[in-house]
Amino acid sequence: MSAVFDASQPPFDRLTEAEIEFLQNAVDVEYFPPGATVAAAGQPCANLHVVLKGAIEERDGDEVVAILGPRDAFDSRAVVQGTMTRSFLAREESLIYQLPRDAVMTLVGKNDRFGAYFYLDISRKLDEIVRADEEARFGTLMRTHVRDLFIHPAHFIDSKDTIEAAGHKMRDINSNALFVRDGARVGVITGMNLSKAVVLKRMSIDEAVAPVTNYDVVTIAPDDFVFSALIAMTKHNKRRLAVKEGERWVGILEDIDVLSFLAGNSQLTAGRIDRASGIADLAVAAADVNEQVRRLRRQGVKADVISEIVSDLNRRLFTRTFEFTAHQDLRERACLVVMGSEGRGEQTLRTDQDNGLILSESVPETMLQEFRDSFTQALESFGFEPCPGGVMVKNPLWSRPLADYVADFRSWIALPQPESHMNVAIFYDAAAVAGRAELLHEAKTALIEMVRGERAYLAHFARAVDAFPSPIGFFRNIITTEGAGDALDLKKGGTFPIVHGVRSLALEHGLHETHTVARIARLVELNVLKAEFGRELTQAFQYLMSMRLDSALSKTPGTSSLTKPAELSSMDRELLRDAFGVVKQFREIIRRHFNLGVF
Repeated sequence: MSAVFDASQPPFDRLTEAEIEFLQNAVDVEYFPPGATVAAAGQPCANLHVVLKGAIEERDGDEVVAILGPRDAFDSRAVVQGTMTRSFLAREESLIYQLPRDAVMTLVGKNDRFGAYFYLDISRKLDEIVRADEEARFGTLMRTHVRDLFIHPAHFIDSKDTIEAAGHKMRDINSNALFVRDGARVGVITGMNLSKAVVLKRMSIDEAVAPVTNYDVVTIAPDDFVFSALIAMTKHNKRRLAVKEGERWVGILEDIDVLSFLAGNSQLTAGRIDRASGIADLAVAAADVNEQVRRLRRQGVKADVISEIVSDLNRRLFTRTFEFTAHQDLRERACLVVMGSEGRGEQTLRTDQDNGLILSESVPETMLQEFRDSFTQALESFGFEPCPGGVMVKNPLWSRPLADYVADFRSWIALPQPESHMNVAIFYDAAAVAGRAELLHEAKTALIEMVRGERAYLAHFARAVDAFPSPIGFFRNIITTEGAGDALDLKKGGTFPIVHGVRSLALEHGLHETHTVARIARLVELNVLKAEFGRELTQAFQYLMSMRLDSALSKTPGTSSLTKPAELSSMDRELLRDAFGVVKQFREIIRRHFNLGVF
């Protein structure tokens, strides 16, 4: 019997009106009683099936591997391959949309966004479908290129030209910045540079511009995206970027022009942090960081880019706080570090404090305690709650001399207890944000050398990948958290096993990278992970991070950030199953690699 097909669900929502009409003319609905075979393994694939009502068992031989419900589609791989690889049986009375394979393949050939759903490999499916979904969701805003913004044309002067000549040229071209040639070097000079030279340094207007020119120029290409310019401005603390195409200097992009395009700018927040005259000023800037996350996500910025921006802003914030709260003698003998997701550069929305201090030598206890108290209080005033586990500089365990850390490394490794494993994981993820970064490098090198070749210890350490049960059940259902309103914890069941499994392999191979994606890339380079699986693991991790961020942004502050699968589209549920399938496969890799079956 014929029926009106609901094309509002992904991937059918990627079809045009004409394509939907084409599909509607071909669709049929069929009734299957309990136990009836909808499609049999080994048989030619005649249709793409979509459950309208009822429940369908997906079988691999005699084993039931999944239970499919309303709005779930099957079997996309068979549609591409032409032959059913698994059988599908009605578990109860069911109504199934039957979409002829020929009609579906015609649409796949015409519509790339629709066709992405039918790719065979999980990583490509996650990559292409998520990209297409973000395009549909956010429009063209953050896909704008630098060339689409206003760029001040390139005008040059020589480094031997006078300050007066530079000022006249800026007036004539109505610009506040010029390129300066000094032999093979090219720098930038601004009106502010000229003003400071004359007013503050008492330089003559007849002197050359060379001494006041900035040669630390950050460049960007016209074809780069606006969000790349935003990241560069934030990371390098630049109000201007030089736009360069090959060897040709195109012009100058100013932050005010990016601001005219973007409502809300992380570079402005960075500027507030850098110009702060005290903790009160920093608190004002800190309050805007979370709002930046919301703005950027609304404007289509991917979660991994947001985490990079937030990481830069927070580290800048911590650096300034360190400058305001630490005595100079302490700053000269210490390294301030951040740990956890902040250390890995994977933080988005603000959570609790995860920080520490490494000292080159002992300092007066009164000086150290004063810093511990004032730094912690400052972060609390910014909205960073105290760490429940005490991983912060206020805790003497995490603010002490390097030699004391190294001594504890030995006991953490010799007595592998859960708390010791946690301490090693925390420290291994640390990143330096202020002070003497070489202290952290020396400490990590010592830790890596201590665990080198310690297979038994590394196996104990890696066991935490199984700390939380897999969200994929026996029938490939998504398992929700009991008592939490059928909700799903994406961190425990998804991102944590990836983060810790990758961390375990990275520690074993002595890597100094901290970001999970960077660690995966290095593990692929070392042939520890196969290139294709490394790509799948990266895509699954980034997709789960995006889902966590969107779930958190959709909730009222202070409420649960768990995800409810029932509120997701059938496409999102399928992508989650695919991502969790990769996580499950990765757990097995870790179990085999570290021989966890002996425990």
